[in-house]
Amino acid sequence: QVQLVESGGGLVQPGGSLRLSCVASGFTFSNYGMYWYRQAPGKERELVAFITNSGSSTNYADSVKDRFTISRDNAKNTVYLQMTSLKPEDTAVYYCTVRVRLVRSWGQGTQVTVSS
Repeated sequence: QVQLVESGGGLVQPGGSLRLSCVASGFTFSNYGMYWYRQAPGKERELVAFITNSGSSTNYADSVKDRFTISRDNAKNTVYLQMTSLKPEDTAVYYCTVRVRLVRSWGQGTQVTVSS
């Protein structure tokens, strides 16, 4: 079955950087676009970034554009989210997700806290 395991979260000061990773298994990774979502306390889960299966195209939420970069390594079945210039409002649990044969699967999430 599809498994997604995120890592790389933590506590960082405003203006800092983090790189999240998501290792995928249970499906042919190179065939599917991948997404990063986030959910802050008391808020709905929101789309952060998307990357096509080949990595040739990406999209970002306006709130993270020019600060976050999504990338992937199909040889390692891994998708990344490089986050820079972090702000307190980026504090959330970050999830990677994929939709395989119309079923969306989620990882367990990784907590990112931006605070001084």
